[in-house]
Amino acid sequence: MKPQFLLIGLLVAGCAVGPDYQRPEIAMQTRFVGGNAEAVGALASETWWQSYNDRMLSQLVTRGLAQNLDVMSATEAIRQAQAELRATGVNAALDGGLSGSVNRSGGDGLSPTTTHSAELGASFVVDLFGGIRRAREGAAASLTAARADAETTRLAWLAELLSSYADARYYQEVLALTRDTINARKETVEITRSQYEAGAATEYEVAEAQALLSTARAALPQYAALFDANVYAIATLLNEPAGPIMTQMQKGAAQLPTPRGPKSGVPADLLRNRPDLRSAEADLAAAVANVGVAEAALYPSLSLSGTVGRTDGVDAWSFGPQLSFPVFNQAQLRASRDAQVSVAKQSEIAWRASVLGAVEDVQVAQSNLARYRQRAALLRTAANDYEHALTLAQENYRNGAITLLALLETDRNAASARIAAASAVNDAAQAWATLKIATGAGAAVTR
Repeated sequence: MKPQFLLIGLLVAGCAVGPDYQRPEIAMQTRFVGGNAEAVGALASETWWQSYNDRMLSQLVTRGLAQNLDVMSATEAIRQAQAELRATGVNAALDGGLSGSVNRSGGDGLSPTTTHSAELGASFVVDLFGGIRRAREGAAASLTAARADAETTRLAWLAELLSSYADARYYQEVLALTRDTINARKETVEITRSQYEAGAATEYEVAEAQALLSTARAALPQYAALFDANVYAIATLLNEPAGPIMTQMQKGAAQLPTPRGPKSGVPADLLRNRPDLRSAEADLAAAVANVGVAEAALYPSLSLSGTVGRTDGVDAWSFGPQLSFPVFNQAQLRASRDAQVSVAKQSEIAWRASVLGAVEDVQVAQSNLARYRQRAALLRTAANDYEHALTLAQENYRNGAITLLALLETDRNAASARIAAASAVNDAAQAWATLKIATGAGAAVTR
């Protein structure tokens, strides 16, 4: 091998300056508060929403994952990062092009002449200190972050869709409960009018019973509007017209139940399963790589360039290295390097904060789910008790054993208990989804 080529090979194989990325050490608990030490493994491909056993919800998720605008935008960000990665490495070190020209000239007393020329030029930057390699490492980390960001967007979209769908079914249930209340109050008005006609009740009592009935009727438009708003939100999330979805939703369905589980795993699982943590770590890796880029700029750079050309049949060529030393801008370059070191430290702090926040998310979601389940069960019991009490109160009032005031009070309490129980069921169902999302489940599902 010729000495000059051996020298070039040694230069290309030189080491890269700047720190090599390694995940920082972070102290993590062995289990969540109230949890166990059982790891759950990878959750990114889990289609957890199917555990609700709601066919329409599953259909909406499948359609929405393929066509939601936020998810589509995040996918385009991945393509952008892929293109930026392709622009690094050898592609960043090579430059050059082919040029050609035809010039015709002449003047007074001069015969016209035509000059033909063509030139091929190329240059190659020798990555002496690894600046180009560090730039490629940074671009690769940015691509990793973009992919994780797309998964984070997908989970955020799932959370919004689940919330809108669960709320829509809740307001449908409230509408049905309110209609039941209206029917019960109609019966109370009829009883009171019968007693008024028999002289056992006053006109005031008839008016009071009628007012309570009117109050229940007045609640229907509000609940219907809230149902409509959630259906419109679903249509926006799916990037579809609202009409067909509204028609489907108006057919009605039960409120979402609360599935069993789920297992929350251990805090260390979050480093793999939470896409926002993977994105934050990738940002840290990119920042560390950029320290190497800034460090390499402090040192000499070597480039090899050459040209081959022909002008009017005369061939010419040139080739040679060019070595440049940053001398007078060292202070500026060192300041840029130090600034990039600070950016990397800030990225590490942000990553650590993200880890702490993720652990908190899981623990809060786990606690909420347990408490909301208990609350839903107790409120269902209370609603059943009030339903029984209302039946007895109506019978007793019909028989003259209690006053209208007592009946109306029981009626109000029964109506409130039914709606409170439905609300608690909705809260528990959504808390289950919140815990699944907090653990990163379903992030990689695309349809």
